Parts: sequence; structure tokens; C-alpha cells
Amino acid sequence: MALGSSHVTNTTAATFIPEIWSDEIIASYEKALVVKPLVRAMSMVGKKGDTIHIPKPDRGDASAKAAETQVTLIAGNTGELVVTIDQHFEYSRLIEDITDVQALNSLRRFYTEDAGYALATNVDSALIAEAGTGFTAKHVFETTGIGATGGTATAFSDAGFREAIQILDDNNVPGDSRVFVIPPAVKREMLGVSQYISSDFVTGQPVMNGKIGSLYGVDIYVSTNLATAGGETDCLLFHKDALVLAEQLGVRTQTQYKQEFLADLMTADTLYGVETYRPEAGVVVTAAV
Repeated sequence: MALGSSHVTNTTAATFIPEIWSDEIIASYEKALVVKPLVRAMSMVGKKGDTIHIPKPDRGDASAKAAETQVTLIAGNTGELVVTIDQHFEYSRLIEDITDVQALNSLRRFYTEDAGYALATNVDSALIAEAGTGFTAKHVFETTGIGATGGTATAFSDAGFREAIQILDDNNVPGDSRVFVIPPAVKREMLGVSQYISSDFVTGQPVMNGKIGSLYGVDIYVSTNLATAGGETDCLLFHKDALVLAEQLGVRTQTQYKQEFLADLMTADTLYGVETYRPEAGVVVTAAV
């Protein structure tokens, strides 16, 4: 009897293959993100081009109204922020048939989680790097507060944290949607301060990715992507509007059977751009660790 053509192959069932990988990788990606959910996100999905132009209007001042006089008109000065979509990262694995047949199911789970983590790390690292160069205010922690950048940094101090908050206050940065992103070493220092481990800081509620509490109205997040070099590390205090992330391609997962290798090729990738939107809405404070 001839084989015929009404059989199921990797080609006819191809739509079933990537969906499992895609769902698992996207879930892992979202789980591993810390900084991305804290910034302004703009979607370019489905749009052509390599740049996005974002209107950036200046703030206006209120004017006193005198009786029987014309109102004071405010000139509309609107600049723009240009975000270049130039960050393209991929994660690929070639899994041979013999490995797919003989390995435990946990092998795929490891690869999906690793792909999501790797891509999330790149996105968060790009945002952290942009904050390091784009924020206007740069300081170091001192025992009694904060000092000018380039000075000798000390360990995290409550006085320095409060002064950093004042910088945002002085810049008329809204009090809501402020976050403080710190590395694990600074978390260790903070947990040694009594007021930081009170019920006001540790709420006992379910946490978001990396969130450990709230202090002085600022949510605190921990990210391992804040690098330590020379015994110092940066901490980032910023408002949601300080940074912008423009995604042209969210996490995409593709699989293809490579007959010449008798293996499945899995690739996950993402395409995005980052830029500083409000440089006055962020503060970099360096701490000794």
C-alpha cells in the first residue's frame, strides 16, 4: 500500500512546535524582568522604520489673573525625543534528535527559562546603562548625605537616600511612580537599618519582580544587573517617565527542523531601543560595597 499524502509531518504540524516554546520563553522573560516594568514603554510592533519620535512638551507656569484684563497666553514649546531602534538580541539552541529523544523533559524547561532570562537581562542592562549616562544628577553616598560624583563613596546611608529624594522633589518630579533600584549588596546594607525592616517597609504582600518593600513612598527593587566594579556600585532613583523603552519586536520564538543536522533549531529574539526621556527625573547614587 502506498504511503499517500494524508499523513502528519513536522511541516504540516509546524504550528504546534513553536507555540510551546514561545509561551514558556515569554513567561520566563516576563518573570525575569525588573527594570522594564518600571519605565515608560512605547510599542512599535508592526511599524516600519528604525526610529520613533516622541513629543516632549515643556511645562507651563500659571499666571495671576487681574480683573478686566486678558489672560496670559503660554507659548507652546514642544521638543521631541528620538529613540533609535538598534538593540537586536537573539538566543538560539540546536537540539539533536538523539538528545530530544533521550533527555528528560526538564531539558526544554531549562532552555526556555534560560532564553527568557538571557533576553530579559539584556533589556534591563540596556535601561540601566542608559540611566547611568542619561540622568542629570550623579552623586556618591556619604555618611551624612550625598556628595559630588567622583568623590569617595561610602556605604548606603539613610541620609543620602533622603537627599536623593529631595533632588527629585526640587525638580518638581511627581511623587508617585518613583522607584529605587539597588544591587543585592546594597539590599544587605538596608536590611541592617532598623526602620527599613519595620512593617512600613516589609508589607508581607505578594511581591513584584525584585520588589522588596517601600520606603518614604518609594518602591524598592533589587536587580543583579547593577554591576559592581572597584568596590562600588550604582543605585538608581527615578520616576517612570525618566526612561523610555520602545519595542519594535517583542520576544519572538521560532523553531525549525534541520534535516541535514537531524535536529530542531530554536531561536528567540527581540528588537528594541532605549532612551532618556526626562533626565531630571532620575538620580544615580554610587555606594561602596
